[in-house]
Amino acid sequence: MGEVELMALYWTIAGPADVHTGREWSTFEWRDRCREAAKVGYKGIGLWHADIEHQLEKRSLREMKQIFDDAGLKYLQLEFIDNFWLPEGDDARTLSDERRKMLFEAAVELGALHIKVGNIPGTPATIPQLTEAFAELCTDARERAGGVDIVYEFMPFDVNVQTLETAIEVMQGANQPNGGLAIDTWHMAKLGIEPEHLRKCPLEYLMWIELSDGQWENMEDPIDEVVNHRNLPGEGQFPIREYVQVCQDMGYDKPWGVEVLSEALRSLPIEEEFKRSYEATAAQFSAAVA
Repeated sequence: MGEVELMALYWTIAGPADVHTGREWSTFEWRDRCREAAKVGYKGIGLWHADIEHQLEKRSLREMKQIFDDAGLKYLQLEFIDNFWLPEGDDARTLSDERRKMLFEAAVELGALHIKVGNIPGTPATIPQLTEAFAELCTDARERAGGVDIVYEFMPFDVNVQTLETAIEVMQGANQPNGGLAIDTWHMAKLGIEPEHLRKCPLEYLMWIELSDGQWENMEDPIDEVVNHRNLPGEGQFPIREYVQVCQDMGYDKPWGVEVLSEALRSLPIEEEFKRSYEATAAQFSAAVA
């Protein structure tokens, strides 16, 4: 088994940002984020669309890439595209297309590993409608974004895809070489998808995995729970080591994302935020972590 490479995803290391509600851009300087990621052992980092837009007010994508490269990092993730299945002319689809254009340009300039997409707003669609739109999105990425991978993250708030079987159905129907699934352990646990269940997923669709812990009992406010009360891997109740082991057994050999949306974590100083998230996640692997 090769070395395990971890990536610090945006909401894990954004600092005191307002998740999906207000100021989504980070007050932590991009150079400092890249430096801290490399210092603690991360091999990559994630960017949320609002943070990219904020950075572009003072620097170019090329300058962002130079800072990333100077830190010695290898992988970069971009997110998030939603509502891409709505008909053209719909206001939400127009906003989605604008975001797609920006993220495609960023993917080319920054050399992104993938772009994450999904249904955070909970916008309804039929499975055929979603499948056709996902196929079109992947094709568009090959034509306009250098063939960057498009990974679909399904979650409890996704009113269309709430089972692994449905997610696989979408991937099989779309049949795109650069399209696959994003498996987030927090979402899997909340959806009742146990580690062994993931073995039903063909390896070619197991394109991205994010690690996050939590509690089995749902909190009274589900939105508050999902954005403010996740736990670092190994510090909650979910079987994170089992998820890791099953995915390794299946042959997953890509980087692993650390996706912990936690108000307590975001309140920490930048050095502690990066160090704690890395060390907690690395402890979930039996193999040596790079």
